[in-house]
Amino acid sequence: MKNKVILLVEDNADDVNLTLRALKKSNLLNEVVVARDGAEAVEYLFGDGGVNGHNERTLPQVVLLDLKMPKVDGLEVLQRIRADEKTRCLPVIILTTSSEERDIVESYKLGANSYVRKPVDFDQFVNAVHQLGLYWLVLNQTAPVV
Repeated sequence: MKNKVILLVEDNADDVNLTLRALKKSNLLNEVVVARDGAEAVEYLFGDGGVNGHNERTLPQVVLLDLKMPKVDGLEVLQRIRADEKTRCLPVIILTTSSEERDIVESYKLGANSYVRKPVDFDQFVNAVHQLGLYWLVLNQTAPVV
């Protein structure tokens, strides 16, 4: 799993800490780059090195994307990811508290690979993150970067 970066796009500091703890508890020791809003995520993926000294040739293995964020919301980030040839096949997992049907439908219409509602219970959240990590970082075969 070395060099498989996770891009976590989350504006809530508590949810960032919870996700990082869940990843660690699940023994998923990948580097996690945190973008605190959609604008930072777009800069990381398409910019010239703003967030954590990102090198544009190193795309994350998977994006964990919240929907409700300031500046640029998650659906706009997803739309940008799918519109660019370099990131079109990048796995994007919506990880959100929203269970609104329109968010689910729109996420899939825009090309989300999965939609996961964050469980409230920590143990359930750890289990969900473990399952996501196992599938998307270990089992899933990603498309080569062109």
